[in-house]
Amino acid sequence: MITIGQLAKYVGVSTKTIRVYHDKGLLPEPARDASGYRRYGADDAIDLIKIRTLTEAGVPLARIRDLRSATDEEFQQALREIDDALTTRIDALRATRGRLHRLAAGRLGSLPAEVGAHLERLARWGFTPRWVDLQRDLWILVFATHPDDATTLFQDQAETLADPALRQLFLAYDSAHDLDADDPRLDDLARRIAEATRQRYGPGEMPELGTASEIPGLIQSTVNAASPAWQRLDTLIRRQLDA
Repeated sequence: MITIGQLAKYVGVSTKTIRVYHDKGLLPEPARDASGYRRYGADDAIDLIKIRTLTEAGVPLARIRDLRSATDEEFQQALREIDDALTTRIDALRATRGRLHRLAAGRLGSLPAEVGAHLERLARWGFTPRWVDLQRDLWILVFATHPDDATTLFQDQAETLADPALRQLFLAYDSAHDLDADDPRLDDLARRIAEATRQRYGPGEMPELGTASEIPGLIQSTVNAASPAWQRLDTLIRRQLDA
């Protein structure tokens, strides 16, 4: 039988952690001896090693507590699910590591060839260099952070700009950069953009990265910060679409 301090040392956790596990119901608290000390045995050490392994794998304490009463079959199934989740996390971490290496090498991200061709078309269509540069930087951000969704979003924008009437609205948005924020032309442009958006997508939702992603808000804040007129235009369009 060993003390709590010895148990903590053998397993590689702190005594405070063991007490937390007692309080959370993960590790039964042994009775105290005549001297008032808790005494732990081999079974306690094995249970503690299991708990430590599961917590290191990212399993919540409440889930670990539930597994204490699981059958062997249920426990093995839970371990397989945890392993699958770890594999997904490892893949994501490897992808993040790759992006960090590219960043360290001075390469924030590369764009697919069709995006590069699209940016060249923007210049031919009359968009300002400011707009083309902004679009390039924003697409780099989207493809770097949401590679699975970026292609769908890009194709949607490319199809939109292939329509001459819709392209004129984007050109007008670009030109609005230098207008005063209270210019009445912004109200008319916002109305026309909102109407075109409803006609294109109908009652369905527009393609997006998902409500959990912070990237759309970051992108729009970047656009808004470039021009007070663009910021007001964004506010007016949202108001029109929410009406």
